[in-house]
Amino acid sequence: MKEIFIKTELQRQWLDKLALLKDKITEGAAIVDELSIFPKESFSLLREIGYPAITLPTEFGGGGFSVYDMVLLQETLASYDENTSLSMGWTLGVVGELYEQKLWTDDKLNFFANEVQNGAIVNRSVSEARTGSPTRGGRPGTNAVRSNNEWLITGRKIFTTASPVLDYFLTSAWIEEKQQVGFFLIHKDTAGVSIEETWDVMSMRGTSSHDLILQNVKVSDSDLVELPNHPSGGKINGWLLHIPATYLGIAQAARDYAVHFANHHQPNSLDAPISSLPNVQNLLGEIELKLQQSRFVLYGTAEAYDDPKRRDSLSNEIAVAKHTVTNAAIDIVDKAMRVVGAKSLQNSNPLQRYYRNVRAGLHNPPMDDMTIKKLALTAIEEQKKKKKNSIVN
Repeated sequence: MKEIFIKTELQRQWLDKLALLKDKITEGAAIVDELSIFPKESFSLLREIGYPAITLPTEFGGGGFSVYDMVLLQETLASYDENTSLSMGWTLGVVGELYEQKLWTDDKLNFFANEVQNGAIVNRSVSEARTGSPTRGGRPGTNAVRSNNEWLITGRKIFTTASPVLDYFLTSAWIEEKQQVGFFLIHKDTAGVSIEETWDVMSMRGTSSHDLILQNVKVSDSDLVELPNHPSGGKINGWLLHIPATYLGIAQAARDYAVHFANHHQPNSLDAPISSLPNVQNLLGEIELKLQQSRFVLYGTAEAYDDPKRRDSLSNEIAVAKHTVTNAAIDIVDKAMRVVGAKSLQNSNPLQRYYRNVRAGLHNPPMDDMTIKKLALTAIEEQKKKKKNSIVN
């Protein structure tokens, strides 16, 4: 982490808190990946220091952290363990968005603030096998039917990250009588809620993004907390920057390993470590360049989003930051492996884990193709407007 991105004493204090947990979290990262188990111990440590509540506004008893603050801490946490960072990031992002946008009633926000203060973990459950990513506009197959003053919800959700520790599932469902999608707040202990362990992947194995099964789940009318009037992915949400922050943290960890290796690895054919070789220096220089470029894009976007005067001017910047950082992180890890050579492929080497996990960023929203298409359409429409205005004038 570069000092120039630390702006406040509070940020530094929290970075110091995370640093105290670094060894314990890092030690468990390899085991979490190897056994494909959830990093429960890391989550317990983070709960003990009140980390799940950092993005809860101060007036609701939380840390009041901005998007910029969150990105700063999440990048650092990801350099310790990327599975922990991505899993926790969803709670931080959901909480941040809920209270910034005041998406629920005051009563529900007050109730949930108390839950978050007590360490509650939450995630949106939206993806389904038949619809794919919700940002592509598919209608959920999960259905909610009114029964007296209750709702009966039935369906299956995939990619339910952090499923072993989630206290609440903020679940999308199609409401036939309203002809729209709604979001229901469902507690883990509600009858009919279960988790099917389906997460068998090569990347981010420790996020335990299993399937959520909902079988005639009864919730009260007040648990219908959101009726969005816009398509999924259609509203700018800076809290999603926790995603590229995690992949940038992976890139930083790969960079640190490669630099350390280059400074200490000296074959008997050389009279100095390989860091003295021009080709190695070139690779390390390219890594540093991409890290700096990524940080200025990511932190610049977060800073713009946090500024109320500039937020309304944002259009594609959140997606651009995710695209830029994620793809740069993949390239950084690749270059780090070129520095280390064949040793980077050993199962005992963390670089092989970084290599697998960093690629998961390509499949987190928004997808690269949608970002590029939107950029093109925006440019086309802007030119049309300019032409139209020039004719009118």
